[in-house]
Amino acid sequence: MLRTFKLIIEYDGTNYHGWQRQTSHRTIQGEIEAALLTMTRQKITVTGSGRTDAGVHALAQTASFRCETRLTPDNFQQGLNSLLDRDIVIRACEPAPDGFHARFDAQRKTYQYRVLNRPLPPAIGRQYVWHIRRPLATAAMRRALPHIVGEHDFTSFEGAGSPQGSSVRHIMAAELTETPDNHIIFDITANGFLKHMVRNIVGTLVEIGLGKRGPEKMGKILAARDRSLAGATAPPMGLFLVNVEYERRP
Repeated sequence: MLRTFKLIIEYDGTNYHGWQRQTSHRTIQGEIEAALLTMTRQKITVTGSGRTDAGVHALAQTASFRCETRLTPDNFQQGLNSLLDRDIVIRACEPAPDGFHARFDAQRKTYQYRVLNRPLPPAIGRQYVWHIRRPLATAAMRRALPHIVGEHDFTSFEGAGSPQGSSVRHIMAAELTETPDNHIIFDITANGFLKHMVRNIVGTLVEIGLGKRGPEKMGKILAARDRSLAGATAPPMGLFLVNVEYERRP
């Protein structure tokens, strides 16, 4: 019986070359597909909601796959977790309707970027934050955020090598939170993201926080549709895919 399954996956991307399967590097997709091959003796393609870059993490990546099997979702969850390394965990496996596609059916995604803003670097957890020694002006960064909310052409924040297509995306929410332990957390929710889009936005916000440009420049950078005007790309280790939302089915 040909069946469709939906996975919710948590992973530490430190030791992987991103999500997408590659012949010469370990990737999240490649590891899961290899485990499925062991379980089912079938070559199965696992489709993720999006491609995270090398070093980027996920708390709730969503993926889908189809296969001929009598195995239950619980069988898949337990079997995959027994075969995968400890830095990849299948948080849930459930049956999905025929035609469900983890990428094309996604309605909203939320990414979170974490900055540690203090003079001393962390000894523990350094692979999950961008450490910035100089104090950041969070008030200025907050004033810049409304400029990116809404539907815009995000060419100015698009990384080189992006697939050809529209650069228009709709950001529904962009928030900055400060924690008592010196973390600055950016949460951005959109209907989709371009390559390096969140990291380029964060890199620009950090330059604003360092006083290298004013918060009003954010809107001008966006309108210019020129990547050279935006800030440097933030490093990958502070980025997490935290949620993927789908339309509720009746």
